[in-house]
Amino acid sequence: MSEVKIAAETRTEFGKGAARRIRRADKVPGVLYGHGSDPIHLTFPGHELLLALRTPNVLIALDIDGKTNELAIPKSVQRDPLKGFLEHVDLQLVQRGEKVQVEIPVQAEGELAPGGNLLEYVLDALPVEAEATHIPESVTVSVEGLEAGASVLAKDIKLPSGVSLSVEDDTVVLQVLAAQAEEAPEGAEEGDEAAEA
Repeated sequence: MSEVKIAAETRTEFGKGAARRIRRADKVPGVLYGHGSDPIHLTFPGHELLLALRTPNVLIALDIDGKTNELAIPKSVQRDPLKGFLEHVDLQLVQRGEKVQVEIPVQAEGELAPGGNLLEYVLDALPVEAEATHIPESVTVSVEGLEAGASVLAKDIKLPSGVSLSVEDDTVVLQVLAAQAEEAPEGAEEGDEAAEA
C-alpha cells in the first residue's frame, strides 16, 4: 500500500467561479470529511494529486497549511468527461489501525479452457473491509481451465490477511460465457432434410 504526501491549503472561496479560478491555477478543489468532524474545504496541487490517484485506494498523507497532518483515502473523484482532468475530489479522513470499506480492482490470470469462450467481469472491483493503512492494490483470481458456465464467487477469492468481504459470499465476481456459435445460413437445414428424405 503506497502512501503519498501532498500539501494542501484550506480554502474560503466556494462556488463555480471560485472552482474555475482554482483549476486555472492548476489546482483542484476538494473536501476532507470523516470522524464526525466538520468538512474541511481544501485546494490540492493538480499534477501531484493526479499522479497519486493513479493508484487505486491510495493513502494520502495530507500536510494542511503546513500545520496539520492527516491521513485520507479518495472516496469520490470527478473528472472532466472529455479532457479527463480532475475537477473535484472528496477525501475520507482515516486513522492508522482503522477499518474502512473500499473496493479493490479484480484481475484475472490464466487461460480459459479451449473453445473461444469469453470471460465476463460481473464485478470490476470487489467491496472489502480493510485496515486503512493496509489496503491491497488489487486481488488476482486464477481462471485457468475454466469452461463455459463456470463462475468465480466472492468467497472463492483469496484475500490478504486482515481483509474481509463486504458482499455476500455467493456474489458472482467473474463468469465464463459460451462462445457464440455461428448461425447456419437459412435454407441449409431444409436442404439437409430433403437429402434425408
